Amino acid sequence: MTPGDVDRVVILCGGRGTRLQGAGPDLPKPLVEIGGRPILWHVVRIYAAQGFTRFLLCAGHRAAQIDAFARAADWPAGIEVATVDTGEATPTGGRIHHVGDRLDGGTFCVTYADGLADIDLRGLLTHHAAHGDLATLTAVRPPLPFGVVELGERDCVTGFREKPRADHWVNGGFFVFEPGVLAYLGPSSTLEREPLEGLAGDRQLHAYRHTGFWACMDTYKDAVALDDLWVAGRPPWRVWG
Repeated sequence: MTPGDVDRVVILCGGRGTRLQGAGPDLPKPLVEIGGRPILWHVVRIYAAQGFTRFLLCAGHRAAQIDAFARAADWPAGIEVATVDTGEATPTGGRIHHVGDRLDGGTFCVTYADGLADIDLRGLLTHHAAHGDLATLTAVRPPLPFGVVELGERDCVTGFREKPRADHWVNGGFFVFEPGVLAYLGPSSTLEREPLEGLAGDRQLHAYRHTGFWACMDTYKDAVALDDLWVAGRPPWRVWG
């Protein structure tokens, strides 16, 4: 399985960005800029650089702004980006359910509009095809936001580690789904709850372990950190030329 076989990418763009106060209250989260471009542009470019060509933006908050950006953006040749207003308060799974009839009955990818990574998407698709089940999520171990105190006998402090990677794997987005996943979704579904839990319970959900760079833009501090990486000329997620 390659990007040539799977070219449809659904991007969840419903976020309000309420914790991104420095970006301004009227700017939807997918349009918060990193390096002078909306983070949504960066997400699309990660996929486009690796052979994906068709993108469906599931918008919610200020959907018209997102659609206006998508129509005016300078996408690479051959890239198609369409916006669907999936409702202001629709949860993540409901947004995918809303566009189910536009997915052509084949394997498709889903990701969030606020996550960046230097992910090998060909490797992700190969892993998905190898297990043969309905769904794959990308599992990541993000760095902790704080330093760690190492303790020994009698609670003696033996050392410190500055913001190490988490010990547990978390959902990093970058999903691959078969059409059968749509049966787990409804208008009010939150993807990360009953649908993924149901797939896991049915042994239909697998993880692709990504150990490289991954970051989620959840707060204004996150946005500043990503912008600093871009300005410094070393953004790890820039997998395009």
